[in-house]
Amino acid sequence: MDFNQIAQVASALLTQFGLKIIGAILLWVVGQKLIEFGLKLVRRGFRTQDVDSTIVNYLLNIISVTLRVVLIVALLGFFGIETTSFAALLAAAGIAIGAAWGGLLANFAAGAFLIVFRPFKVGDFITAGGVTGTVVELGIFATSINTPDNVMTIVGNNKISSDNIQNFSTNAFRRVDLVAQLHHDVDHNEAIALLKARISEIPNVLKTPAPDIEILNFTLAGPVLAVRPYCSNDNYWQVYFDTNKAIREVFTEAGYPAPEEPFSFSGSSQNIADSHMPSPLS
Repeated sequence: MDFNQIAQVASALLTQFGLKIIGAILLWVVGQKLIEFGLKLVRRGFRTQDVDSTIVNYLLNIISVTLRVVLIVALLGFFGIETTSFAALLAAAGIAIGAAWGGLLANFAAGAFLIVFRPFKVGDFITAGGVTGTVVELGIFATSINTPDNVMTIVGNNKISSDNIQNFSTNAFRRVDLVAQLHHDVDHNEAIALLKARISEIPNVLKTPAPDIEILNFTLAGPVLAVRPYCSNDNYWQVYFDTNKAIREVFTEAGYPAPEEPFSFSGSSQNIADSHMPSPLS
């Protein structure tokens, strides 16, 4: 047995394998750099064409995954592995993964539909999948929504597409819905006039359409007014809280009595309550 010859052959094989390892590392590094550079060029091209950022992020995610899969196949070919059989194996694995991860594929398909039909875009304030907030990103599998209390929430695209979607940013303005309870003795026409005058002075309340203040319904305590000013989407909560304050201030300044509870279980009111509602024991 010629140990020198064996050592030479082993050294040649190790050298060849080592060179392949180094070449594979270089190929991986160069490939990653080229992919990043290509993605930057694609992003820049989309920006020059004023393509919506939602579509850009979605397409870049798909391109990035596809190019990295191609890079891995190229590395396997560099080591002499038959890529045809690998492709067949990858397809079989894809079928198995698809069966096991049906939910992820459903989210992927739903994301594609959201991109095509575009019920919302990045920056819109929406309610979707049971979550209300501003859309930060529409990803391949999920959508990131930042809620008003500053909590980043990730919602699966399939849940969003299979449920109702409310987009508050589509229209230029929206209505604030509030109610005001009046006492029986209060003149509702006077209360409506006072509220309209005060609410029209609230900053960011639109003049057109004008605030709607009308009788909504009646309770045992008295009539209930619907108080509905209009404002832009950005000023919704400011107008909401300022309108509540205005209702309180107007009624206090006018000296309106506070609405009484419809039922009371003390004194003579007990008989009134019994005349309007059955006994709990009946």
